[in-house]
Amino acid sequence: MQKIKILIAEDNDLSRENLRELLSENGYKVKAVSNGKEAMDVFPYNNYDLVITDLRMPHVDGLQLLKFIKEMRPETVVIMVTGYATVKSAINAMKMGAFDYITKPLKKDFVKLAVERALAHAKLKEENITLKKHLEEKYDFSKIIGYSNGMKKVFEKIKKVASSDSTVAIYGESGTGKELVARALHFNSKRKSLPLVTVNCGAIPEELLESELFGHEKGAFTGAIRSRTGRFELAHGGTIFLDEIGDMSPSLQVKVLRVIQERRFERIGGMKTIDVDIRIITATNQDLEKAVAEKRFREDLFYRINVIPIHLPPLRERKVDIPVLVNHFLRIFNKSKEKNIKELTPEAMNYLTKYHWPGNVRELQNLIEMLVVMKEHGNIELEDLPDKIRLNSNGTERVISDIDIPDDGLGLNEIIGQFEKDLLRKALQKSGGIKNRAAKLLDLNRTTFVEKLKRYKIN
Repeated sequence: MQKIKILIAEDNDLSRENLRELLSENGYKVKAVSNGKEAMDVFPYNNYDLVITDLRMPHVDGLQLLKFIKEMRPETVVIMVTGYATVKSAINAMKMGAFDYITKPLKKDFVKLAVERALAHAKLKEENITLKKHLEEKYDFSKIIGYSNGMKKVFEKIKKVASSDSTVAIYGESGTGKELVARALHFNSKRKSLPLVTVNCGAIPEELLESELFGHEKGAFTGAIRSRTGRFELAHGGTIFLDEIGDMSPSLQVKVLRVIQERRFERIGGMKTIDVDIRIITATNQDLEKAVAEKRFREDLFYRINVIPIHLPPLRERKVDIPVLVNHFLRIFNKSKEKNIKELTPEAMNYLTKYHWPGNVRELQNLIEMLVVMKEHGNIELEDLPDKIRLNSNGTERVISDIDIPDDGLGLNEIIGQFEKDLLRKALQKSGGIKNRAAKLLDLNRTTFVEKLKRYKIN
């Protein structure tokens, strides 16, 4: 992987060497020069990811260098450093496009944090530019994979609501493509040129999520060494996507409810009310109505986010799409892995369509990648598929092959009965105890499934 390139312009020899050494030790490729003129000479010929410049330097000062950089390559992130900290110089630097402003004497932790934030900001901007470039191709609904009736209904709904500012709630199991739907909604809306900010509410610890969403002021809590802009503020003018909102704590739900209602909030530790113009899209793999009934999710918040619900069907309910998805992923991984695997044999494809796909499209994608990598040439055949696919598709292939019949025989009915009981229990466990879902996993109607539970005395 190519190293991140940083340019340092600093006239103080000791400060320049300390910065160069600190950043080099952290894995960055660093070029250090002693003044703004030298920086102007080298900058046009190198694609620097970040520039750190002193404010006061001989010949060309930091503000002149900043102006030069922003005129030549506006996307480059610049951090200003000075021992002459004044409000006026800070304001001037920020107005001219500086990302951050740190003062001497430089502290290692502060420098590392500032660099990490600046590079994260640059990466986000780069991703948004890339997404915009591929917008028409990537989010043209006619090119999204899915021809089943369930997916056609999803696409029709997306088309109707994308151009509006209505709040959308996306429901679906893990791996069904909820984030792809959120991106399609944003990039087919009037907000497409503005940020799409994603927050995975289930992946961020509760004690950090509030600061992540709302931001904080310097000194608001232990460790808040500087002010921070939250995700709601970063999404101003665009869209915020609250993924896995069902995992959000009740106390935080109250604060998010206010933002959705009023489009305003305060940073943690702040007094100023911040107004935001944002579209809100949420997603969850949970049954929020059940969560409301169990008092795990606020009823008022549920009705605020559930304005336009979009339900994504699991892959097992859209099996007509599996061959199309398989061929799509084959083309992608043949190209990226430099292979020439032509197709799956009909027998192998038949097993894929019978498999229940608990990980949905993501699991199918990962499987095809693995098969393409492991296969040297030709077609992917039945024996190339993992045991779990053959077992769960065919029902008993692996179980039967693992059973030895002793000389004195065995009880066939007892073995089959035990196997059936195990499957019933696993289906109930996987479905969270919901009998309708468990029955579907085993391709049974609910009545038959319940009768079998009674027969085996399974609660």
